[in-house]
Amino acid sequence: MEKFGAHRAWTRGRETASVLALFLVGSSQPSEDSKTPWNMSDPSDAAPTPCDQTSDAGLGDREISVHLLEMMLNLQQIVGDHFTRLTTRRRQGLSLEEEKHIQVICEQEDVINHTMCQIISLLWSEATVDQKLEEPLLSRNSRRDGQRAREAQEASRQPDRPARQSDFEASFVTHVLSNRGVDISVFYQSHFQDYNAYQRDKYHEEKNPLGFLNLGISENKLCTDLMTQRLCRNDMNCIEKDLLQYPDWRGQPFLREEVAWFLTYYCKAPTRLDPENVVVLNGCCSIFSALAMVLCDPGEAFLVPAPFYGGFAFSSRLYAKVELIPVHLESEITDDNTQPFQLTVDKLEKALLEARQKEKKVRGLVLTNPQNPLGDVYSRDSLMEYLEFATRHNLHVIIDEIYMLSVFDESITFHSVLSIESLPDPKRTHVIWGTSKDFGISGFRFGALYTHNREVASAVSAFGYLHSISGVTQYKLCRLLQDREWIDKVYLPANHSRLRAAHKYITKKLRALKIPFLERGSGLYVWVDLRSYLAPCTFEEELILHRRFLDNKLMLSCGKSYMCKEPGWFRVIFAENPLRLKLAMRRFSHVLKEQKYDWMVKQLEDALQE
Repeated sequence: MEKFGAHRAWTRGRETASVLALFLVGSSQPSEDSKTPWNMSDPSDAAPTPCDQTSDAGLGDREISVHLLEMMLNLQQIVGDHFTRLTTRRRQGLSLEEEKHIQVICEQEDVINHTMCQIISLLWSEATVDQKLEEPLLSRNSRRDGQRAREAQEASRQPDRPARQSDFEASFVTHVLSNRGVDISVFYQSHFQDYNAYQRDKYHEEKNPLGFLNLGISENKLCTDLMTQRLCRNDMNCIEKDLLQYPDWRGQPFLREEVAWFLTYYCKAPTRLDPENVVVLNGCCSIFSALAMVLCDPGEAFLVPAPFYGGFAFSSRLYAKVELIPVHLESEITDDNTQPFQLTVDKLEKALLEARQKEKKVRGLVLTNPQNPLGDVYSRDSLMEYLEFATRHNLHVIIDEIYMLSVFDESITFHSVLSIESLPDPKRTHVIWGTSKDFGISGFRFGALYTHNREVASAVSAFGYLHSISGVTQYKLCRLLQDREWIDKVYLPANHSRLRAAHKYITKKLRALKIPFLERGSGLYVWVDLRSYLAPCTFEEELILHRRFLDNKLMLSCGKSYMCKEPGWFRVIFAENPLRLKLAMRRFSHVLKEQKYDWMVKQLEDALQE
């Protein structure tokens, strides 16, 4: 799953809890004015309480808890502001020692914030005894622009680190979670809060025309008609008793056999691939997470060219606690950078050296081909250079080829790593593929690993105990992958044609708006440059623009969520129903007009003040 903006804010936590504290103060004492705005419930809804039997001591204890809660919130705000001042300096040009110092500060902040949140959670549980209150949620649209700016500053104060949400929100869910449970809850919310909002408020032509339009999640919705027809054929409907039992944790043998044949054919492997080297789990992120677990110990790291798919960060941390070290790529064309965001071996060498100087243990290199979010397709020569770099340094290479059949520009040739006859280090080369993007069936939750290393395959297979796919689904996938005639003559031609048409439409709109973008011919997305709409061009302003898109019920993915070094880049999905895509682009244009107008008003106000 993809990440849609992590918004970490001490101030937001304090704002939420201040509302709760005021509510509690109001509810712990009888109010003289029953029409106070905090009293939103009907008196008849309240639980009956025997008259004059409320304990004065209980009320006193609760008032103390409320006051302590408010004091802790004030302290949290002060400490948060202090850490913000310590870490808001520009990171460019800092020495290694200064970098380490900032890293230590951030780690101290995490520890202090986590401890304070645990205290707040306990105070909250004491203050809400017998209150039977549900966790209030502040409307995103009700937040002031100034509040958003402060949130954005917190989220963007370290461009080299993924944005994080405060532990505060999770601390109010329950005080019975372990430290690990709180971390997981916060981590989940920070990655998926916008996605969850979208799930609750999806656009529908008739039922919900004002709901969210989604150009942020990479899903191919252009051929659902063809796929639905194929999945409804009689050959898909088989219920054998074996399919109703527990499966082989590696995946059903018939499916692994077909996946090996499928990859041999479409990856143009020089020899037939071995089904024993195939492992099937419920999604490519599950495969990646399992690889991170079996190839690294906690605290170790992978190199990943950035910008990169945000789901890698979530998948590598949730179980494995593996760090992803970005190899930052730049948009500016120079003598060394002959195209925007070009990956070179020199950049890999530099990133590895810097990581080792910081005493990081790097275990592998992660590549996506075609690249997400850039859309680049690596040449065979480039692939060999990256593989040879990894071999020199004894690194594993994980290559995600989930978009391999979504190269719609006929002038571009995709080269799978499985097509290379003599891999520099086959035992350390691991390929991931799935049907979510190429076939538009992300709901099937299917991902496959192919590795020449039986030891790795065996270790990853253990995760099938937790992440296997239902037998009936595996049967349907097998039948689908077997139907090469339908895939080659019906599905792929139609899919590529529709991808070209959608790409042509959206790029024409971007050109009309004079918005730069990367012209690529693969994937389901366009990497768009909105830096001219940021004043100043900072990650704080990028997040404010991102929130403006969300306020207008349009989901996009901002560059910060891909660890992009430069603020102002956004990924826009175009593999959407044509009518919805047109409506989404109207909302997109409207937001940018709003942004420009507000900027002009601000310029005028500044000029008048001078």
